[in-house]
Amino acid sequence: MQTRYSDNSSNKVGGAMENRILVVDDDRDLCSLLQEYLADEGFDTEAVHTGVSGAELGVQGRFALIVLDVMLPGFNGLEVLRRIRALSSVPVLMLTARGEEVDRIVGLELGADDYLPKPFNPRELVARIRAIQRRQTAAQKPNLPAEPVLSVSVGDLMLDPGMRTVMQGERQVALTSLEFSLLEQLLTQAGRVISREELCSLALGRQLSSFDRSIDVHVSSLRRKLGLANDGSERIKSVRGVGYIYLRPAGSI
Repeated sequence: MQTRYSDNSSNKVGGAMENRILVVDDDRDLCSLLQEYLADEGFDTEAVHTGVSGAELGVQGRFALIVLDVMLPGFNGLEVLRRIRALSSVPVLMLTARGEEVDRIVGLELGADDYLPKPFNPRELVARIRAIQRRQTAAQKPNLPAEPVLSVSVGDLMLDPGMRTVMQGERQVALTSLEFSLLEQLLTQAGRVISREELCSLALGRQLSSFDRSIDVHVSSLRRKLGLANDGSERIKSVRGVGYIYLRPAGSI
């Protein structure tokens, strides 16, 4: 039997699974605002206001994407994300307090697909949602035999775009879909500086906006997951004021 919560609310504009979004936030006014705005953008939204209800609904397979606030009563959004990821790979966009980089990093490590700091413009939220949807669609497309997808190898890393896997020696590295897309761009263009604007466009599928630190947070997460190169040097180097470069190992072409 499905448990029903008195804090649930919905705004029905259609029934297509790809347009169904769950918003988990204890700010009821914000939820109402987002439901109205997302409805105008063609999304069918449901809002809940506690971590318990968010965790239960998030694993039921009824939603194409979840917008999840970190600060929730009961257990917080990071715990909700942990419980969702134990059973589901549904895309999750985290809402964080501006400046709380630790929450963003932990959220990404737990499997969040992107984050957006509060306060935010609803148009930015919609842009992030559509970018995640585009990445999901691209990842789910079958590879055509006439267009084989080649693996990319740099040092001890091998990235297979067809299988969406990254191997570090004998170890498979667990990455989110966004981290995979970002690493794919860095490895494909290893040895070349890539601007933050270009990375945002190619990996995130959207334009870089003012004060947007998402690329930096995702690169930070990649660095932690990959560790240092075999010679102890860093793999991904920041180029101040420009972007990032994946360094080729010494002696490689």
